[in-house]
Amino acid sequence: MDVTSEIAAAVADAGDGLACISVPHCTCAVYVNENETGLVQDTLALIDKLSQGAWQHDRIDDNAGAHLAASLIGNSVCLPVQSGRLVLGTWQRVMLVELDGPHRRTLHVTVVT
Repeated sequence: MDVTSEIAAAVADAGDGLACISVPHCTCAVYVNENETGLVQDTLALIDKLSQGAWQHDRIDDNAGAHLAASLIGNSVCLPVQSGRLVLGTWQRVMLVELDGPHRRTLHVTVVT
């Protein structure tokens, strides 16, 4: 899910600084990349391949792959903010990936100026 617009709105009054975007969930992740349909599908396919296996945690609730994928991708990104605008490359977008859902998720944005 592309959450760039929501993040941009959250930092609009920030001036200059650093925006830290994080998800407080063990089976959800946030990353920066292009929001192109084929790339999004490829990303999900790669996550699926990397997270398959006979994992010990699956004995508890059968979502070890989601936990492991979230660990590999990460739960946060930090981006520069200049004049209240995210500094991103031409094609860069802030992406949220749900790995064990659907679930209702929270995204935190903290700006340090």
